[in-house]
Amino acid sequence: MEEKDKKHLEKITEQLLKSIGEDPTREGLLKTPQRVAKSWEFLSQGYKEDLNTLINDAIFNEAAKDMVIVKNIEFYSLCEHHLIPFYGKAHVAYIPNGKIIGLSKIPRIIDHYSKRLQVQERLTNQIANTIQDILQPKGVAVVMEGKHFCMLMRGVQKQNSVATTSAMLGSFKEKDTTRNEFLNLVQTNNV
Repeated sequence: MEEKDKKHLEKITEQLLKSIGEDPTREGLLKTPQRVAKSWEFLSQGYKEDLNTLINDAIFNEAAKDMVIVKNIEFYSLCEHHLIPFYGKAHVAYIPNGKIIGLSKIPRIIDHYSKRLQVQERLTNQIANTIQDILQPKGVAVVMEGKHFCMLMRGVQKQNSVATTSAMLGSFKEKDTTRNEFLNLVQTNNV
């Protein structure tokens, strides 16, 4: 983030504090505008990251043909409607078609899209479509379970609500047995 953008965020934060009835010169708030600007720089880094640099050539030719699953991947993002966090777990699977990706790259792809203003529905599809574009596998499946603070601490205030979204591509969409195998495996906690 450029210095002028950081300064602008600091000024906006100071104005926000005044608008809600706070005193930005109060001891506890003196450095809040700087902390908020730094926080926004981190929370929005998905806009500036280069996906190819992130993947770093970690795609390998491999004859594997069976489902690869990485599950219980923690994510957090910001709801674009309220600028309030949502967080949860993502479960990702693909069926290789001559290529595999380094397992650590799947959480990095999730973080790449999570660190933007989001809705969970779009986030789920961005992850699935990216893996599809990169690997051209036989199929991709993504299920995300999220708790949204815009529902927990404001609005309807439903503390135990969880939003579940899914994106199924290729064989996961076309074959019930493949989709069901994935869904059964992500429900199993065996580690």
